[in-house]
Amino acid sequence: MESLTALIIGALTAASVYLMLTRNFMRFLFGLILLSNAVNLTIFASGRMTKGAPALVPYGADAPLGPVGNALPQALVLTAIVIGFGLLAFALALAFEGFRRTGTVDTDELRYAEPKEDAQK
Repeated sequence: MESLTALIIGALTAASVYLMLTRNFMRFLFGLILLSNAVNLTIFASGRMTKGAPALVPYGADAPLGPVGNALPQALVLTAIVIGFGLLAFALALAFEGFRRTGTVDTDELRYAEPKEDAQK
């Protein structure tokens, strides 16, 4: 299972790097989200993907009985998903406003683009 997960992580990372190297700002954002998902999967896989019981401690015991799943990588991934969604929403709003003002999403053209006359209010 870990080898399949490693292949998926590699494919996601390769696709994200490919998208991030293009000159289109929207493709860059999609590559950034793919890279975020690859990192989340890496963190999740680092917590050992074993079939275990939930990390619940029975009444009167000091520790869980038997093998349990590691809850820390799951909590980290959940937090990273929320932060990644906030980053995506902000970046999409920024890209939309940049497109509205300049009329392009090409990064080379954005460097030299002047705002359109009707956008300056």
